[in-house]
Amino acid sequence: MEMATCFSSTSSSSSSGLATKLGSGCDNIPHHAQTQINGYGSLLGCRRRSRLRAVVVAGGSASSSTKKTAVNGYVGPGSSADRLISTWSDSCLVVPPPTGKKPRAIIKFLGGAFIGAVPELTYSYLTELLAKDGFLVISVPYNVTFDHVQAAAQVYERFNACLDTILASGLPNANLSPAQLAQLPVFSVGHSNGALLQVLAGSYFSDKVPKANAIIAYNNRPATEAVPYFEQLGPLVNQMVPIVEASPVSSMARTASGDAWKALVDAAGAMLPDNQETLSSLTKFVDQLPSVLNEVTQGISEFKPTPSENRVFFKSSYNVKHTLLVKFNFDAIDETDTLEETLKPRVESIGGTLEKVEISGNHITPCIQEPKWQVGNVYTPADAIAQSLKTLSLNDVRVLSRTISDWFRGFED
Repeated sequence: MEMATCFSSTSSSSSSGLATKLGSGCDNIPHHAQTQINGYGSLLGCRRRSRLRAVVVAGGSASSSTKKTAVNGYVGPGSSADRLISTWSDSCLVVPPPTGKKPRAIIKFLGGAFIGAVPELTYSYLTELLAKDGFLVISVPYNVTFDHVQAAAQVYERFNACLDTILASGLPNANLSPAQLAQLPVFSVGHSNGALLQVLAGSYFSDKVPKANAIIAYNNRPATEAVPYFEQLGPLVNQMVPIVEASPVSSMARTASGDAWKALVDAAGAMLPDNQETLSSLTKFVDQLPSVLNEVTQGISEFKPTPSENRVFFKSSYNVKHTLLVKFNFDAIDETDTLEETLKPRVESIGGTLEKVEISGNHITPCIQEPKWQVGNVYTPADAIAQSLKTLSLNDVRVLSRTISDWFRGFED
């Protein structure tokens, strides 16, 4: 999990009483992963608890299990007809195919840490491409923590709660009935730290595992490599936490008006739709920092499980039969080759398939969004340059989407 784009997350705003439904997968949890899940009061794999149906959605308010939110897409003027209507359901962002298009399959999507907490802002272009190609995409936000067992349990529970809701009630806003969704295959896609969590979930759980995994830019470095000077951070962070929590920036994250947030995000060049859920998602993004710093002050020196423990566990317990590994040609922190070596014997032993592809791009290619650029009354050289850069930056994302879509097609029957 690299510092630049990934961390994982713990937040007190998460629904209490997280149920960890492991089914027959309970025995798969190794000793080093039998840890207390902070705030949930149960040992992973050792207790069943009823699932909460009323959840805190990204808007930060109690809600029924499904809540309509704003138009997703953020693609700038002139393309509103191509935008998709998204829905929040059980803390997950659901992006269905265009109205009238029959879904091919369901995708569980996990982004990188920190940025994966606000997929409507950081992964909208990629997830919309997949949705327009016929997939019903369920993005699962998760909280940052050094405890990857906790994060894997959190996304497993959140996704299955959302999936259960959708299969029971359909998606009325997208004109999709439960019957149209009931027999769809379930796939998963993970980027960076989200890729690690998909592999972990596919190893810890033997119940409700996806039919196939697409693992993008996998990374699971030790903390001392993922975060430079990590061992020296503890004493420094001890002094910083009170300052961070009392800072105007932290205060603004919790109290800023919609206009203030919009001005801030527009200044950074992002596209912010006018809805309270997204504004609150930005607050949630900022709120992750104190909890991560607090873990450092408590003396955390390594991720749990460690990368070496993960590799040993994957070799004996990975349960997803078909896996696509995607690496980019300009990614200095990618560890896809190591993961391929780790998973290959296991996948072969369960009669599955493991494929690896390398495509153009870098570690943050999946997060690239369509730039906001509106041509004026006169087409200028600046317009030509901007459009050329836009084409180049987005083409890698389109190739990534097509690669995943085409590969999943072989497992849809």
